[in-house]
Amino acid sequence: MNVLTGGDPALVEVKLGARSYAIVIGRGTIESLGERIAALRPGANAFIVTDENVARHVLPAAAAALDRAGIKHGRFVVSPGEGSKSFAVLEQVCEAIIAARIERGDLVVALGGGVVGDLAGFAAAVVRRGLDYVQVPTTLLAQVDSLVGGKTAIDSRHGKNLLGAFHQPILVVADTALLDTLPAREFRAGYAELVKYGLLGDAGFFIWLEANWREVFAGGAARDHAIAVSCRAKAAIVARDERESGDRRLLNLGHTFGHALEAACGFSDRLLHGEAIAIGMALAFEFSAARQGLLPKAEAARVIRHFAAVGLPTKIKDIPGPPPAVDRLMEWIGQDKKIKRGQLTFILARSIGSAFVETGVDAAEVRAFLSEKLAGR
Repeated sequence: MNVLTGGDPALVEVKLGARSYAIVIGRGTIESLGERIAALRPGANAFIVTDENVARHVLPAAAAALDRAGIKHGRFVVSPGEGSKSFAVLEQVCEAIIAARIERGDLVVALGGGVVGDLAGFAAAVVRRGLDYVQVPTTLLAQVDSLVGGKTAIDSRHGKNLLGAFHQPILVVADTALLDTLPAREFRAGYAELVKYGLLGDAGFFIWLEANWREVFAGGAARDHAIAVSCRAKAAIVARDERESGDRRLLNLGHTFGHALEAACGFSDRLLHGEAIAIGMALAFEFSAARQGLLPKAEAARVIRHFAAVGLPTKIKDIPGPPPAVDRLMEWIGQDKKIKRGQLTFILARSIGSAFVETGVDAAEVRAFLSEKLAGR
């Protein structure tokens, strides 16, 4: 597998006809944010949505880039964390955009991780019946997954991401240098979503990550390469299935289990999203092997071994605090967005690099499997 060697940023195109857009990946790309926006939307004003942590560390660079391009801009800063993906905060963001007199020819800049991207993207989808927006992802998880593909959402008390819209950005600027100061735990959590692309459809990429994950964590060309591979994989899937009626559901590998575990932890720092997805993918491979007989148990063990090697949790018992009740987990799984006419849908695997969508999964089988895992077996 050839690795990017630096120099000019990598460009990945999300091909959606008239709504196609570029993902710009590389170190220092935030410096070009203003000129790229000015080229796409000459004369437009901007409104930045970010969170308190990103505002301290990244907002000055983003604002300076807009200033250099002569782009007038306002801003709104939310609290960090999943709690900001709520009706109350969405209302605040929408009202702030309207109060700033952002017109339909202007745009929103989502500057932050997955929470800010989901929230700001949803606000852009609904204010004035739809504004353009630009994603500037500042976490690994956001750069490889959540801010590519136009899925925007807030959470409901019934579950994660149940209120939202498909609304594609006009540009994604992924500055990989911003990841240098990301806390180790957050970087590991993002790495889980990066590994997902190898597990669902590219065994060669998974093998490469097994050999090179330390270099990805260290930064430089290997990190940029891994991000670009992930973005290309997601861009190809989104181009085939923008609204998640077919192949795009594969991107939910590990998410049915993972979202239920996040809900069980109250969407708190007990379990970060990427950590939940790591456990969810481990469970999906184990379920595929032990309960469905789809692949050798050694394949599932290999996946678990890699996650453990990088320091990610792989078992429900790895989550700090009291374990969730199986009834509650099944209740949250029952609210999964992939359910069709009341039947459970899971992303299962026949091997590393070969995931598929399975509808009509027996809820009793899932319950029995989770009961075994909660018992430590």
